[in-house]
Amino acid sequence: MHLERLRLQRRGFVAWVELSGEPLDAREAAELVAVATELAEDEAIRVVVLGSQGAHFCPGAGSSLDPLAFLPDPAAAIASLRPPVVAVCRGEVASVGLELALAADVRLADTTALFSVSDVTEGRVPSWGGTQRLPRAVGPARALAMLMLGERVDGTTAAQIGLVHDVVDAEGFDEALTALVEGLAALAPLALALAKEAVSRGTEIPMADGLRLEGDLNHLLQTTEDRAEGLQAFFEKREPRFSGR
Repeated sequence: MHLERLRLQRRGFVAWVELSGEPLDAREAAELVAVATELAEDEAIRVVVLGSQGAHFCPGAGSSLDPLAFLPDPAAAIASLRPPVVAVCRGEVASVGLELALAADVRLADTTALFSVSDVTEGRVPSWGGTQRLPRAVGPARALAMLMLGERVDGTTAAQIGLVHDVVDAEGFDEALTALVEGLAALAPLALALAKEAVSRGTEIPMADGLRLEGDLNHLLQTTEDRAEGLQAFFEKREPRFSGR
């Protein structure tokens, strides 16, 4: 798909996806699904960064967007990606924008970030996972306050309640983001993917089944070249060179 609203760049092992920073319209939502589908098939990508071209991550939905019209919805497409996804949260992260950020695995905020989900106060119910992912991130009580009362949360509070991984001031933000992304990209991609799978699937099943899942994924990892390389690098006292195989 020709991208009119989104921007996609591949830099080594990292895919940088930038939203327009404007209210999300139907075209941009469709582009986001298409880009996520494309990245899902790109085995060279080890980290996906979801950010914005503007001052706001995403200030909500535009007038042309009907969230119920998208199957799969963009948040589901992001959440299903095998590599870790980092959301770069600046400015307004509102409504569908918050749902997109919640679909990421790690959220890094700067001090301008404001998180909100106003759908219920405007007579709607979030439809891209907001009612499910938000309470898993911050707990039911805080999620209900945000959902039912339209509570807005700044970056500092977001870090305190577990909504974001960290909040960094503007001067140090780019450096912190680079360190985070490069750190993830240097790790074993298969171990990252399997850990992500274990957590995402494990939250939906009983503990005993989750422990069996963890064991099964560990056994699967033992058969890979990356596992052998990790052990070899340890014994040779050098940095591992993971291939993703």
